[in-house]
Amino acid sequence: MTDTTPHAPLAAERRAHIVSALRTEGAVRISQLTEDLGVATVTLRRDLAQLEKEGVLRRVHGGAVPGETAPARSAHDADGADTAVGSIAVLVPSLAYYWPGVVRGMEDAAGRLGYKMLLRGASYELQDERPVLERLVTGGDVRGLIVAPNTDTAHARDVMAWLADCPVPSVLVERDAVLEPGGTPMEAVTTDHALGALLAARHLATLGHRKVGLILSRHSPTSRKIARGWQTACEELELTPADHFEQTLPDRTSPDFSAVVNATLDSALATGVTALLVHSDPEAMAFVDLALTRGISVPDDLSIIAYDDEVAQLFTPALTAVSPPRASVGEAAVELLARRIAEPDRPVHRVQLSPRLNIRASTAAPRS
Repeated sequence: MTDTTPHAPLAAERRAHIVSALRTEGAVRISQLTEDLGVATVTLRRDLAQLEKEGVLRRVHGGAVPGETAPARSAHDADGADTAVGSIAVLVPSLAYYWPGVVRGMEDAAGRLGYKMLLRGASYELQDERPVLERLVTGGDVRGLIVAPNTDTAHARDVMAWLADCPVPSVLVERDAVLEPGGTPMEAVTTDHALGALLAARHLATLGHRKVGLILSRHSPTSRKIARGWQTACEELELTPADHFEQTLPDRTSPDFSAVVNATLDSALATGVTALLVHSDPEAMAFVDLALTRGISVPDDLSIIAYDDEVAQLFTPALTAVSPPRASVGEAAVELLARRIAEPDRPVHRVQLSPRLNIRASTAAPRS
């Protein structure tokens, strides 16, 4: 007589099923594995723990996502066949300054987790990102969105509402936002730019600077956060921003850019300012160039800290700079989205990463 009694799958069979599910779905949930395999939850947890030890997956609450050596880490298998588990669509304001470092981090994480990336660059002047986002969502097997929307336009609230109603989940990157009217926070990964301003102010205070100034390159979410952190830090450290010395510069392509920088230098020197925090690197370089042209020594007469650290170290003198963790921000955004895809009902997460201060040759103690 042939034995037709169903048998529980052996450990090797269970783990092969888990690996296959990771490859095709991009994530596994314990509840679904229990239903598929008909084994106890505790058994599956042991299987996941063993596969995590082998680097095949990484456990998350309620399931797992691919790990460092998972088959889904590449979009192509050994025969060249497409094995991607879907696409992540990304919309950032620029593919030039600042954002390439963030995008590289996204690409690394997406490749590791088996996702393709659909990348688009918008413009800071773009008023309504919804048409671009709609094209992205309908342009392929998109499982989720990572977006850095313009939060200063009349359409900002409509864009956030569209993201909330979108059939795929989304994560904001370097943006904070809530859904009105309830004020529900949206999932996001950001840099603690207020902390970056604090690090700069603390460094200047340690050197002995008392009168300091803040130069912002444009009105943006980053600039506002830097300004808030800077003002708080100056108050806590008993620095004097010289009658709240703060200047917002025009765009670098503006014909009056150099004139405004020169006028700002005049104001700084007239009020006894000995150090500046300048957002971002190109603007900081412009200040150093014009200062040196006028015979103002950097750092002896005027210390300058750049904010962003894209190219600050390449300048002469090499600029002390606040460095946001761009690649880590991109990686965290993809990982957060992957977890949301795997577990749609998890609580909203808002991840904030800390920048660091790289001390170089453009800051020194003020002349006595």
